[in-house]
Amino acid sequence: MDEKIAELKEWIAGSDNIVFFGGAGVSTESGIPDFRSVDGLYHQKWKYPPETILSHTFFERMPEEYYRFHRQKLVIDGVQPNRAHKRLAELEAEGKLRAVITQNIDGLHQAAGSKKVLELHGSIWRAYCSRCRKPYPAEQMNHGEGVPRCSCGGVIRPDIVLYEEPLDQDILSEAVHYIRHAEILIVGGTSLNVYPAAGLINYYRGDKLVLINRSETPYDRYADLVIHANIGDVFSQI
Repeated sequence: MDEKIAELKEWIAGSDNIVFFGGAGVSTESGIPDFRSVDGLYHQKWKYPPETILSHTFFERMPEEYYRFHRQKLVIDGVQPNRAHKRLAELEAEGKLRAVITQNIDGLHQAAGSKKVLELHGSIWRAYCSRCRKPYPAEQMNHGEGVPRCSCGGVIRPDIVLYEEPLDQDILSEAVHYIRHAEILIVGGTSLNVYPAAGLINYYRGDKLVLINRSETPYDRYADLVIHANIGDVFSQI
């Protein structure tokens, strides 16, 4: 393990074209539960399965139930960026990291100081009207009561990608660009089982693909360096 971290540290020292692609495991060390682990949201009992609640159809039909889930499970007050978030922001400030591509919706990369963050699944810190698309502050959505509504009468919704909805094509294209041209691609805290996001790794053309995850992923055998560990522990050493 120490040898692998030392090799990664050497690669980082010699590069100014690093891209990071991360998932839920980047934020679990800040106290945000992931979706698919044993203790994740998908294994908790609700009246409806979480993957149903987080769908476009459910939001349209039962916004009251959606918002009950949203405020209890998606909004976690007081969380702070962890060692991985902070080190990534430092690498960007040092001119080494070109972009952070994240599947997370918690805004912790920006809170840590990262500037170039591509949010594949949006953010719970932005909101807009589902009818007229007028933007709204996120406070009422995240901490209010009942279903927040726009002045036009439409339901205010989080700026996140729900199930049944496509990813933002502009963000997706920009992510592909950064990955395709990266010298080092570091993939961390993701099982690489959720598509189309996981498929982005296939656009990488370099020879320094790094996978950091506590468990194995379907892409381990294609990586140039695999580290099975907590991502915060690894980033605290690089």
